[in-house]
Amino acid sequence: MRMLSRVADSLYWMSRYLERAEHIARLVNVNLNLTLDRAPGDAVRHWGRLLASLPAPPAWEAPTRPQSLERAVLDLANREAIAACVGTARENARQVRGEISSEMWQEINRLYLGVQTRQLTESEWTAGTHEFLTSVIEGVHLFQGVTDATMTHSEGWHFIELGRYLERGTATASLLDVQFRECEVDADQVESVSDYVEWVGLLKSCCAFEAYCRHYTADLRSTRIAEFLVLNPDFPRSVHFAMARVQASLGSIGVLTGHLNGHAARLAGRLLASLNYGMIDEIIADLPTYVQDIVRQAGDIDSALFQEYVAYPADTGLAV
Repeated sequence: MRMLSRVADSLYWMSRYLERAEHIARLVNVNLNLTLDRAPGDAVRHWGRLLASLPAPPAWEAPTRPQSLERAVLDLANREAIAACVGTARENARQVRGEISSEMWQEINRLYLGVQTRQLTESEWTAGTHEFLTSVIEGVHLFQGVTDATMTHSEGWHFIELGRYLERGTATASLLDVQFRECEVDADQVESVSDYVEWVGLLKSCCAFEAYCRHYTADLRSTRIAEFLVLNPDFPRSVHFAMARVQASLGSIGVLTGHLNGHAARLAGRLLASLNYGMIDEIIADLPTYVQDIVRQAGDIDSALFQEYVAYPADTGLAV
């Protein structure tokens, strides 16, 4: 029997918005810490690029004074965006209160109250900002862990997985798009200090620095970084891993609902196949175009999900 469309939609978007809040918090937190290693001009350009990778990028004009950069980033990309994402996620959770566990409801409430009551003053910029962002990251991770530990892994859980990994794969691809659009790619070139900081920032923004070093050592090369973040099947924040989880959840939902080989599942399978057989030597020359196409295909999967499980005709639902 098919889950109610409004329940599926709320669980899916609850998960997407929480993953988005965690991504924004981690992105800003990591790069605030790396700002001291960049020249003022590089920092301004870098922040503009990061903001452009967000799902709904805010209007951005380079500040006239370097010291105003961090304040602009917090106001535009972090405080309001994170509060809005967490608030929307909690509202979606409230609408399906009977479908989630009590522990999940408690954790999302705790995160929501922590974000809504937190007011950063100008004197709190260093320690206060880091503390706030870290609390958001940890709160989302805790909610995801509680979800996996306390919720039945049936249809509703798979919609939560869909939201988490479709958002994560899209976020990683968008970040790679803006990074590789401006940075020079050369597999044999030893990176300069400035380039090294850029690549460290990208890897840490994806929680990938330590995993990359274990896989390739600390020799940072742009081609290897692209391969690791796009094609690695084992790293949880790579595009490949995320889309594999999307495809697996769609397959499970299809089995549970009797809706096998739907349009969304076929789109996800086609995207995953391209990642399974992708070769970095072929895609690195125009990586921005490649990852832009991944973002587009992820959007198509999202639209197909809506048509199949939320806005489907009544006679279709009755027939299942």
